Amino acid sequence: MVVIGSGLAGIRLARRLGELGTPVTLIGEEEHPPYNRVLLAEVLAGRYRPEVIALPAPAELVRARVTGIDRDRRTVVCADGAEIAYGRLVLATGSNPVLPPLRGLFTADHELPEGVHAFRTLDDCLGLSAAVRPGVRAVVIGGGLLGVSAARALAVRGAQVVLAQQSERLMERQLDPAASALVRRHLTGLGVEVHTECRVRDVRCVGGAVRSVEMADGYALDADLVVPACGVHPRVSLAQAAGLHVAKGVVVDDELRTSDPYIHAVGDCVQHAGTVYGLATPALEQADALAALLAGDTAARYTGTRSLTRLTLTGPDSPFDLAAFGETEVLPGDDVVQLADATRGTYRKVVVRDDRLVGGVLVGELGTVGALARAWEGAEPLPSDGGPLLHLLTNDGGS
Repeated sequence: MVVIGSGLAGIRLARRLGELGTPVTLIGEEEHPPYNRVLLAEVLAGRYRPEVIALPAPAELVRARVTGIDRDRRTVVCADGAEIAYGRLVLATGSNPVLPPLRGLFTADHELPEGVHAFRTLDDCLGLSAAVRPGVRAVVIGGGLLGVSAARALAVRGAQVVLAQQSERLMERQLDPAASALVRRHLTGLGVEVHTECRVRDVRCVGGAVRSVEMADGYALDADLVVPACGVHPRVSLAQAAGLHVAKGVVVDDELRTSDPYIHAVGDCVQHAGTVYGLATPALEQADALAALLAGDTAARYTGTRSLTRLTLTGPDSPFDLAAFGETEVLPGDDVVQLADATRGTYRKVVVRDDRLVGGVLVGELGTVGALARAWEGAEPLPSDGGPLLHLLTNDGGS
């Protein structure tokens, strides 16, 4: 059993298989010990040291970069010329950061200029952390989950941060307008200057180092640091070169099997039932399901994940928590329950469709998120009087 990739999915799979008595060779190309990528923003913010986010690595961890897969001989080929044979191969190659096609974003050697930092790996994080100092001018491009986390971390470190978001609100994929406004208020309170409906056109460098970014309307922002935080895309080059079926991600079935019956895939690189998740929870669930299947549980299957997004933004005062799940946009005929407290900065909203909870968003106090998520995941009809739903939405039983 050979697993390519030592991120969350690869480590989880190797650990589960080890517990079930199946030896695994795990191949990871990063020099650092395996780590929890979800917590990189906390390292950047100075809240955690890098060793705190380390993951327990299996004994059989090979540090190498895989350059090819020979499906006929069932071997993987490494950059140093070594070949590793497999009976079953699992791709857990993860994802790469999306780097927008901006003028000046790359040097003539196709490298990022000095001061421009992707934010995907621990090396990215350490490089950015070393460059941050109080008063440094930083521009974060992208107002999704990653961009918001990066902007908050840089602000906590004392940087003068501008967050440029192309769409009309922050985290538009997860949050409704009211919740997004609270996130913006929190960032503004940390000193972040937020610009929405704002498209970056150009990165300008002098002597190989970034000096400013230019917006589509011609307005220029001085910048010592630029962080493109525009999402991720599945890392599928190995699968493509091996002739596996690849669409947006490596296409797998309910047994996490690719178009080659001896090769499986899990995590960010995967496309299952038309969906590429790119989130931690689906990656872990896929690893658990595949471990059970490979260990002999013929009934084990992965049928998809109903994932909940949680984010904690730490600041100089109390942390700012939010959670979102399912569909938060309201359609005609939906029932909506909302509770808002502008003074405390809390907000709760659930959406009910055909007597079923289809989504919700909570900002501030998250004491009820577990009960709401269970009601959503169960997809059971709710009582028509609405009383139990209000009970789930409040900490005091709706009184």
